[in-house]
Amino acid sequence: MPLPDTELAMLRDQGRRNRVRLKTQILLRWIAVAGQTGAALVAALVYGLVFPTGLVAITIGAAGIANLLAAFLLPATRRLSEGESTAMLVFDIVQLSVLLWLTGGLDNPFALLMLAPVTISATMLRLPGVLLIGGLALVSVTVLWLWSLPILSPQMTALSSPELLRFGFWLALATGITFIGLYVRRVTLERQAMGDALAATQLALAREQKLTDLGGVVAAAAHELGTPLATITLTAAELADDLSDQPERAEDAALIRAEAMRCRDILRSMGRAGKEDTHLRQAPLEAVVREAAEPHLARGREVVFAVGAEPEATGSAEAQPVIHRRPEIVHGLRNLIQNAVDFAGERVEIDLSWTRDSVMVTIEDDGPGFPPGLIDRIGDPFMRSRRRPGYEGMGLGLFIAKTLLERSGARLSFANGGERLRASGAAAGGAIVMVAWPRDTIEAQPAIGAPNPYFLP
Repeated sequence: MPLPDTELAMLRDQGRRNRVRLKTQILLRWIAVAGQTGAALVAALVYGLVFPTGLVAITIGAAGIANLLAAFLLPATRRLSEGESTAMLVFDIVQLSVLLWLTGGLDNPFALLMLAPVTISATMLRLPGVLLIGGLALVSVTVLWLWSLPILSPQMTALSSPELLRFGFWLALATGITFIGLYVRRVTLERQAMGDALAATQLALAREQKLTDLGGVVAAAAHELGTPLATITLTAAELADDLSDQPERAEDAALIRAEAMRCRDILRSMGRAGKEDTHLRQAPLEAVVREAAEPHLARGREVVFAVGAEPEATGSAEAQPVIHRRPEIVHGLRNLIQNAVDFAGERVEIDLSWTRDSVMVTIEDDGPGFPPGLIDRIGDPFMRSRRRPGYEGMGLGLFIAKTLLERSGARLSFANGGERLRASGAAAGGAIVMVAWPRDTIEAQPAIGAPNPYFLP
């Protein structure tokens, strides 16, 4: 069952909700300003190194002034937009580059700090912003490699590294900027995708649970309203008898009685449905699977059920198992069946089988199957595992199904049918999804000594 548009929009908007607060950026910049100030003071006062201290102080002060302006002009709780975050990181790179240019360029070991803005951009910006920050950092380290003001020792001797070492440091920085940017970007995207997909899973499960619990509310309402309606019916009948000499009023009283009885019948039927939804916490395997498939039985594809124990099943395993009717099982199977129906050519076959130790549901379709190179990745969030022109989706269906069913103790496997024949004799050819549970995990245990009302040989 696909997610509603409002929920999809919420997931697509996840990036905006994950923006960094201005207060965090200001705090990080104050830490950088403190570190730059401390390094300059130690170099000048402790080691006696000579460099343009006035220009260095102005460069460090520019970062402090930018921080003060941001703190006074904008609320600290504000979350920075994409453009604002990019602008702040560009400023940080330019400020750090100027500071390094004044203090030896790549001969300054603190040039390693050029990796920090690149790493931050990879965690919170989209790809264009990451490319901009990474490209600017590469240009900056290249300029610093080629041109910079030297640092002088107390004896006024230039402190410079051998050219080969400078080239090696530049190459290391360029490689680090590229590799760390790509690595952090990849990890961040996977983390965000997993978080969004898990949120979608929780929404789907909560919606299914609400539908299940709604029956209990209906049953309670029917029970509570039964007594008032019975009183109205009885009173209306007595009024009709007392008004026998006034036909018009007697007719109104009879109408009230009839409508009250009609309400009673409606609530009685709703109450029966509600009790079924509330108390039917277990059902035969076939009943649960048919309930999951029901929304997709009239979508223009033939859905065939094959039910039977495996040949090696003996003893009590020959009886169709009665399983827990959990929302996650119903919703997970429904998503798998929907996926099969979406991509089937004409037919979907659902095989239900069991042994003494396992319960299996196999869903096969006669569509194009899964792309062979992606079978191992099926179930990853936001990955469309099958392509069809005109088919749109976020790729969440299989992830939600896999997550919910694994939560119930199932193991899922995905494959293509090839030329294999189904149990019914029809060619498979399409995608195959097999869901298997340990029998003691999914099977409902009836009360000791109580007959099993769902025994189906």
